[in-house]
Amino acid sequence: MSDPDRSVPEGSDLIYRQRRPVRLWHWLNAFSVIVMLMSGLMIFNAHPMLYWGQYGANQDLPWLVIGANEGAGFLKIGGVTIPTTGVLGISGDNELAFPALVTIPSSYDLAAARRWHFASAWLLVVPGLLFWIWGLASRHVQRDLAPTGQELRPRHIWQDVKNHARLRFPRGEAARRYNILQKLSYVGVIFGLLPTMVLTGLTMSPGMNAAWPWMLDLFGGRQSARSVHFICASLLVAFIIVHLMMVVLAGPVNELRLMITGWYRLPREKAR
Repeated sequence: MSDPDRSVPEGSDLIYRQRRPVRLWHWLNAFSVIVMLMSGLMIFNAHPMLYWGQYGANQDLPWLVIGANEGAGFLKIGGVTIPTTGVLGISGDNELAFPALVTIPSSYDLAAARRWHFASAWLLVVPGLLFWIWGLASRHVQRDLAPTGQELRPRHIWQDVKNHARLRFPRGEAARRYNILQKLSYVGVIFGLLPTMVLTGLTMSPGMNAAWPWMLDLFGGRQSARSVHFICASLLVAFIIVHLMMVVLAGPVNELRLMITGWYRLPREKAR
């Protein structure tokens, strides 16, 4: 099969940049991650505290609590308490860590939330493994995502950070490729955050503990696994927010066309 990019006339600023497997995985992954995050928040509402160690509420003190006290919501991290009334801890007349607006289901239902969570987990894990296999076999990972030695130099990374802070996005030929911040964030999510979330999720399962007890040792106990799971989910939310901001700032029409059709219009170099 010929490369679609070759069908574009020489000198054109419209290129075929994103192949179909990447686009399909992107949208399927977006759906499954959003459902898992929202159902996970409902599961968290059942016990809105996090611990380090094995035993949780029986023997350990929580390092994070989201709750309410006399009608006032609060977030407590270690010894620091932050008022959160109207955001966290209070949902209408109900004392819930996260409000109905961001949970699946919207009304308190732990059993339903678990069903949503586990069902969407299959949509995350199976396509994710297939994407890994395809990405390595097609050299998409090695060619498009793996940073080069030049890109990993601190000076290069810092320059890219400054360019993004000034909203100076790549143009012309430079826009054909991912920049170093994109590469680091995508590799971190695909090969770091998502696998860690899956492994910590499995570690919280008593059935998996019986089959693979080494996972409890790996994460330092079931409660530690729950804490790591929550932290990874929070980092994933931060990634999604920044990702959506960059899409809007870089040009939503062009970015959406890229992830729907694969075609991308290179931003023209500014005239000097």
